Amino acid sequence: MTPGRPTLSRRHFVAASGAALLPWPLTNDPADLILFNGRVHTVAEGDPIVEAIAIAGGKVLATGRSNDMRAYSGRRTRAIDLRGMSVLPGINDSHLHASIWGQSLPPFTLDLAYPKVKSIADVVAAVREAAATRKPGEWIQGRGWDKPYFAEGRAPTRQDLDQAAPNNPVLLTEFSGHAVWVNTLALEAAKITGTTVAPDAGVIVKDADGQPTGVLFEGAAGLVGRAVPPPTTEERIKAIDAGILAMLSRGITSATEPGLDPVTIGLYRDKAKAGRLDARFTVLLAGGRSADATRAAVAGWHPSGVVDPKMLRVAGVKLYADGIPTNNKTAWLREPYEDGGNGVMVIHGSTDEERAAELAQMIDVAHQAGYQVGVHATGDRSIDAVIDGYIAAMARTPRADPRHYIIHADLVSPEALGRMAAARIGVNFNPAIKFLIADGQVKSIGPKRAAYEWPFRTALDRGVAVASSSDAPVTDGNWLQGIATCVLREGKQTGTVSGPTERISLAEAIRTHTMGGAWQDFAEGWKGSLEPGKVADLCVLNGQIDKINPHDIPRLTVTMTIVGGRIVYQRS
Repeated sequence: MTPGRPTLSRRHFVAASGAALLPWPLTNDPADLILFNGRVHTVAEGDPIVEAIAIAGGKVLATGRSNDMRAYSGRRTRAIDLRGMSVLPGINDSHLHASIWGQSLPPFTLDLAYPKVKSIADVVAAVREAAATRKPGEWIQGRGWDKPYFAEGRAPTRQDLDQAAPNNPVLLTEFSGHAVWVNTLALEAAKITGTTVAPDAGVIVKDADGQPTGVLFEGAAGLVGRAVPPPTTEERIKAIDAGILAMLSRGITSATEPGLDPVTIGLYRDKAKAGRLDARFTVLLAGGRSADATRAAVAGWHPSGVVDPKMLRVAGVKLYADGIPTNNKTAWLREPYEDGGNGVMVIHGSTDEERAAELAQMIDVAHQAGYQVGVHATGDRSIDAVIDGYIAAMARTPRADPRHYIIHADLVSPEALGRMAAARIGVNFNPAIKFLIADGQVKSIGPKRAAYEWPFRTALDRGVAVASSSDAPVTDGNWLQGIATCVLREGKQTGTVSGPTERISLAEAIRTHTMGGAWQDFAEGWKGSLEPGKVADLCVLNGQIDKINPHDIPRLTVTMTIVGGRIVYQRS
């Protein structure tokens, strides 16, 4: 059988070959939908690209030439002429915070991302405008600011926000989610003063007088977050709906949502039970930052209600090892940052040894409970500690195929990748973040490490299972930018190539965004590629992704998204 060609009965083959004059339709099981005259990237073995795809009962019926698909047409079959457009499997965004993404969009939150916001003055203006419509004491929240883009060339302060909102507490989350910028009223609400001690590995930035500047990193940011009134159930549901719509409008049909609490999972479950969940979700429980917290998370989750596990499944536990290797300097590195310091793990413990031991316990707790484990680790030293923890847990309690993986793994070494491949530990890279921060990383970690960051080529060559994700709302969920970055390795600000030897091909980049996530989800047998029998999850682009200049890939748009054979999004 030729890859990508339909499997036809003898009767169908005779008709398709023109050897007999039989009327159409010929099949007793006609397709519900046929997309033809396009470029269908099947992502099957060998990555064949075909013209058309037939869908029936929510699954792929066949792929092949447009004329061949006529064998699957019936009276009720809907046929769509693609006019040369590309079809890809539905994007499997393997690390995406849909509920937070929805909450970070207007009207819930101010959009403070570059290039809309280019200066501290721009942020102040946006906050002042919001304050004019808020009652005194009502919180103002925003997300997306990025210090390297501030025209003033200085760090933001609480005084900047005090002048814009003197009567409202303000909480503005950095694009990465690892830092916040707040005003004086927010600090007062959180009871943070010059004598407040930051939590383990958290940082309360202070001025020359020892007073908080209004910028807080990692666990210290949570001190303010806990002072914000929690969203209502209605607001949570609306945020989830907004996040799912953002996914579908970008062709994302499946997502792994990490770090959820039981209440939020329950809202997803209710939508799934009611048949109103239009995208597929694999969920990781929030495992906390200590072994006790991980035990509580595992013990506190009680599955209830039967839902289709192909639509919603709680598969694992998310843990944190460190922060990020930007100017925040919260990733744990073997060699120091350019201006000194090695970072630290962001979990319980007073010494490096205690924190590494605590991390190993956390991994073991989740592993023994039967969960898949995904650990956020970006620095090479923390990544090695995670690998040690995984290997120890798997040796202590053997399981056939736990598929633990490392989230982000920015600076994973070639040696560590070899250990991961041998132990079947996966990796979850973020090419769209590479695009955002590549230029600025040289100042933080130097040119060599900045160029190597997210080593796609090395990981694939070492045999590691690689999944690509957007980490939205850290990025805007534009996986097309992620694919372009995999191929080009260029930074956003200057377009300078960052690590040309770590480039991968377009086909490999597409595979990491589709089959890579399916593997991570234990679902490569039923999603991730467009092959007969797999679910009909796909997206249609308004151009030919493999025929255009890679620089133009991010400018493509998704015109249609299909989940389980059903059109769930269509651009007008």
